[in-house]
Amino acid sequence: MVVAILLSLAASFCTATSTVCQRLGAHSLDAGESGVFGFDPILVFRLARRPVWLLGFASMFVGFAFQITALHFGPLALVQPVLALELLFVFGYLAVLSRFRGVRLREWLAAVAMSAGLIVFLSAASPSRGQAHAPAALWWISGLATFAVVAAGVALANRARSPTRRAALLGVATGVVWGFLAAVIKELSSHVDDGLVAVLGNWSAYVLVGVGAAAMLLASHAMTAGPLTASQPGFTLLVPVVAILLGVFQFGEHLQTSPAALTAEVLGLLVLAAGVWALSRSDLITSQAAAQTVPARAEHEARKLINRPRLEA
Repeated sequence: MVVAILLSLAASFCTATSTVCQRLGAHSLDAGESGVFGFDPILVFRLARRPVWLLGFASMFVGFAFQITALHFGPLALVQPVLALELLFVFGYLAVLSRFRGVRLREWLAAVAMSAGLIVFLSAASPSRGQAHAPAALWWISGLATFAVVAAGVALANRARSPTRRAALLGVATGVVWGFLAAVIKELSSHVDDGLVAVLGNWSAYVLVGVGAAAMLLASHAMTAGPLTASQPGFTLLVPVVAILLGVFQFGEHLQTSPAALTAEVLGLLVLAAGVWALSRSDLITSQAAAQTVPARAEHEARKLINRPRLEA
């Protein structure tokens, strides 16, 4: 279990790197390019023209490698809650890049709350590994349920007039998809020991690619549809919640269910949620602030070039 936790922390750090870089790329789009007024199927290709977004894309794959290895050694109910610390790493990233300017006490308290809530939940739940493979019938049930929730979220987001509401709905939909993808990765990780042929010969590899591409497109729209304060809670909270439910429902993972343990688990999740809610409202975490973490020298030089008087011919 210690190995799974360390690998999960490494995965969380890599995905935090990816998040920062991709938000920088997404923030550089203007409203017309971002497609915030409609669902743009080529938004990812627009973003791919930005090097910082591509760096985030590469970091995402490294994080995925750590995640699939972590799930090979530990249950979904252990790995995915640890991955929720991505927000904490993003906060740390941006705090360092800004040289801790503007970091307030309540943001440090929110970071502590996230860490404490996670520790309390994992200590009380003490998740144990279940079966390596989930029955096909359960996959159909969870897949159809995920599709229904995501489709409803996207439909409501398209009708929402408020950018905040639109971003929140897309954030929830993205979190649900990512939680389902975590279960798919768990299934795929059980074939790693059998070699590359076994991995490529399993259905989960192709579902991962297809649904993963859809999730990336959905996340890109969530990040450009409105303020990050609206979409971030869905990103961070729904993934571990959905993954824990699927771990118990599909893979037979076991959590402690005594009254004391359940009370502590709920309390830990509530404290974690409160920390996520507070930290996602930090000026450093918003997409606007993230964009300001571009090295000051590069920004200064760019402005000098733009504002430089033209020489007379």
